[in-house]
Amino acid sequence: MPRNISFSLTTEQFKNKSKTVTRRIGWLFLKPGDLVMGCKKCMGLKPGEKLERLGLIRIKSVRREPLSAITDDDVTLEGYPDKTAKDFMCMFVIKMKISPKQMITRIEYEYLQSGEIE
Repeated sequence: MPRNISFSLTTEQFKNKSKTVTRRIGWLFLKPGDLVMGCKKCMGLKPGEKLERLGLIRIKSVRREPLSAITDDDVTLEGYPDKTAKDFMCMFVIKMKISPKQMITRIEYEYLQSGEIE
């Protein structure tokens, strides 16, 4: 079974497939070709809550870069076509409590259809 990855802040973007890039603190072990299961929420489930699987993705590329390296084009790939790089960076800094200079993992992926696992 593939490892789960949470898209709790971008569930709608994942569901409508407008998101093909995500940024994470950590996730240094990923490599192109890995299969990962997108989920609404993976950790901190309350008693009675169940894991909601959103879909299987295949990792296309992984690289480390400072958060401040994000571009407007990448913000669109993150599922926010109406935000600027500065808007996204401010949002990420506040939500994740990090510095814009912090190194993060930029993960690009593609959505898989049922039965597409090789």
